[in-house]
Amino acid sequence: MSDADDVPTPAPAEDLLAATPGTAYFWGRVAGDGELSHEGITVRAGDETAADALGAVAGADRVSADHRTRARTSAHDASVTRFEDEYEVQVFGAPADRAAAALGLPIDGDPGGYRFDALADHRLQLVRGLLEACGTVCFRESSGSVGISFVHDDERLLRTVQGLLEAAEPQVPTEDLNETSSGGYWFGLADDADTAAFAQWVYAGSSESGLYAHDRRQKLRRSVERATDRQVGDL
Repeated sequence: MSDADDVPTPAPAEDLLAATPGTAYFWGRVAGDGELSHEGITVRAGDETAADALGAVAGADRVSADHRTRARTSAHDASVTRFEDEYEVQVFGAPADRAAAALGLPIDGDPGGYRFDALADHRLQLVRGLLEACGTVCFRESSGSVGISFVHDDERLLRTVQGLLEAAEPQVPTEDLNETSSGGYWFGLADDADTAAFAQWVYAGSSESGLYAHDRRQKLRRSVERATDRQVGDL
């Protein structure tokens, strides 16, 4: 795996609504852990690599970034609290209203419809952004397998993610949607899903593009290596 200090800087998007690998990753991150308002866009990231990538795609001259530590309650167990780094990237003067109309993203509390057809040619970057924004990765000691799930307050978003995975190549089967103990929703990849193949697919080309979160990619890689008892190379 490439060292986190050697991550290439993605090129800024001339138009955030144009379909490119960078914008697909950006909007996946926004949908999974961000929000739109009529004033701009806010998106959060758990590590500096992803925050830098998001800022670069949006155009550094119109971005404000903030780094803090946040207490996060586990979606599966409300009694568990984790303290995590959080980078908040705000994009001013960005086409939030256009994104709400074109992609069906919620804006200022209005519900969203999540229409990602325009980004279909960049499905893996879109899914990568969603995985890093609202996905979880763990190694299951009891079964020696990798657990991958998606968690969000908006049921419609998760059903959209299920559709993206089912239409992916290779296809990624998922389990049914369930409610979390904290009031949101979640689903996991099915037991017969090939998590190693999914990991290779979802991070394909990320080292060259710089469109990824270093900590999340590393955790997924290590989990797959433990589950398969082999080196899987760069994800």
